[in-house]
Amino acid sequence: MKNMNQMMKQVKKMQQEMAKAQQELENKEVVGTAGGGVVKVTMNGHKQVLSVEISPDVVDPEDVEMLQDLVTAAFSDAMKQVDELVNKDLGKFTAGMNIPGLF
Repeated sequence: MKNMNQMMKQVKKMQQEMAKAQQELENKEVVGTAGGGVVKVTMNGHKQVLSVEISPDVVDPEDVEMLQDLVTAAFSDAMKQVDELVNKDLGKFTAGMNIPGLF
């Protein structure tokens, strides 16, 4: 029974550390870019878009499609970076576990 109590304490401690790490992700930011930096999407670690910056040089009313593609690429780059950040920060808690939908 003593081993079970010890294990439960360890699980509770790990849960607290994981909750803290998840909370800290909200304060971390990544910047996805496209077109050499003419489009930038800033996100936090919870995948919330904080800002979108578009250089006036890339705004061409005759080629809106290009701008849409650049925004999409910058957004995808930011999402990839957030996924890497989450895996780095929370991966230590889930190493070896395959939990669908956790992230």
